[in-house]
Amino acid sequence: MNSTDSGFLKLCREAFKAASDSICDLEGTDAASSFVCMGADGTPTTKIDLAAENAIVEILKGDGRSMRILSEELGELILGDSPEFSVVLDPLDGTYNSSVGIPFYSVSIAVSSHDLSDLRFGFVSNLALCEEYHAEAGKGAYLNGKKIKSSLNSELRELCVSVYGYRQNVERTRKIYSSVRRVRLFGSVALELCYVASGRLDAFVDVRNALRVTDVAAGQLILEEAGGLITDGYGNFLRLPDNVTARVEMVASNGNVHEKILKLLSGG
Repeated sequence: MNSTDSGFLKLCREAFKAASDSICDLEGTDAASSFVCMGADGTPTTKIDLAAENAIVEILKGDGRSMRILSEELGELILGDSPEFSVVLDPLDGTYNSSVGIPFYSVSIAVSSHDLSDLRFGFVSNLALCEEYHAEAGKGAYLNGKKIKSSLNSELRELCVSVYGYRQNVERTRKIYSSVRRVRLFGSVALELCYVASGRLDAFVDVRNALRVTDVAAGQLILEEAGGLITDGYGNFLRLPDNVTARVEMVASNGNVHEKILKLLSGG
């Protein structure tokens, strides 16, 4: 399957526009964060989450092809009789940011083989700013149509990293905080992975064992296509779970500092 020929970028852009239109009256309002139900991933679904998901699913249904959808709120949905591919969807990554007006929340869409073993296309676009990331396997990563590469930084004391290590993970991540130059925490994992891909961040670390496949699938491909590296918190190959309830941890970097960060996490 060739994603360019299959029009996945066009489809993702249509899905993004539908999501954007569906939430425009909710962004920055109290109604945005109102509880609707518990999502299939085990976390609360808010009004703005559901609006974005419903809008995107309608676009995917209109595509006409048989596909398997994995999404944060609905779980799994099969369209048609014999899915040609899987779509891993986070309709709104950064729900809190969207509800209070912090301009850092995104739509994240990945296209893969049925069992998620082969990521083929990734799309992450900021709903508050004009920033669209995409990547096709083997063809590089792009921000607003321009090719991007991860940073070349290799010295810990020069790094700018995003580290999710609060509460139960303070001890494991303490050495990172004390060893790098800057820590930034933005609240949308998909976009933060893209920030590593584009060199705005040097690394992203989340060892809470709280990440879902919907958070990371698109960003993972985009970062890898930009020359970065992704593993679990111990340096092992990161196998994406084939459902929305399983949780993983992640270290993502420009590749040059990966081993150093893993060493800090291990207490070295």
